[in-house]
Amino acid sequence: MRLLWPLVQQHLVAQNDEEVLIGGQAVIEGVMMRCPHSYCVAVRRADGRLVTEEAPLAKLSERSRWWGWPVLRGVGTLGQALWLGMKALRFSANAALPEGGRGKEISPAMMAVNLAVSLGFFVFLYKFVPLYLATQLGAWLPAAGGRIAFNVADGLIRIVLFVAFLLTISLWKDIRRVFEYHGAEHRVVFAFEAGGPLTVENAQRFSTYHPRCGTSFLMVVMLISIAAYALLPFEDFGGRFAARVLLLPVIAGVSYEVIRAAARARWPVLGAVAAPGLWLQRITTRPPCDEQVAVAIRALEGALALEQAQGGQPAIA
Repeated sequence: MRLLWPLVQQHLVAQNDEEVLIGGQAVIEGVMMRCPHSYCVAVRRADGRLVTEEAPLAKLSERSRWWGWPVLRGVGTLGQALWLGMKALRFSANAALPEGGRGKEISPAMMAVNLAVSLGFFVFLYKFVPLYLATQLGAWLPAAGGRIAFNVADGLIRIVLFVAFLLTISLWKDIRRVFEYHGAEHRVVFAFEAGGPLTVENAQRFSTYHPRCGTSFLMVVMLISIAAYALLPFEDFGGRFAARVLLLPVIAGVSYEVIRAAARARWPVLGAVAAPGLWLQRITTRPPCDEQVAVAIRALEGALALEQAQGGQPAIA
């Protein structure tokens, strides 16, 4: 679980002609920050040293114009974020090993197994279980068997399971450390977006709740799923389950567009849709210490410097 959970905490990153949105992710004893064309992972080792990994990162929309289309760009961005998240997690896990622990390093194959397990767990807990329980409820209570009522019940069960899962893992010491780095990541992103200096003192002034967080994204996915599933014509369990799995990329792409618009605060209704995700961050973020904020700043400085070296914007304030 220490390896799997940070994957859902990523900020989404996008770019238009006026601004750059910074993405990020809490990892094991560190933070990954990304710009549209670069990323940097900073990890504090047990001996106190900071180690980093940084590299250019091509935007999918620059490889093919199709990835720049609404919804499709969300699918592509999320796929790339998942790949990058696994890469950052592997680096942080290996960096956290004590000296002499090289023989215990996590291989790409081991991370692939972790990814397969996490995806299987997600489908089982948030697709199969809610659908099964809603089906049983519909058989016991006929009023809950209608299409709208059924999918509302299915969605509410999914949300309850999600919140219960978050509350449970928040009790684990290792996960609480990740949540603290999650809070550090958010504060540093806010400090950058405000245009102020990237200092520990300045970053600590900001909130740990950010509208572009992966936690908010998952909540938006669940809310949009309720409406989307109500439009499906399937009445049998197998058809409903298969549709829920197959529609995951589409719903994820639509949810990305909602989060993207809400981050720009153009329409208040979209901000209201993102509000439950902000509330959930009371669970998934914790106030960071100064050392953790310093790690997040180092990660952002590395990503920004590499971005600027490639001709991108902006310079560090």
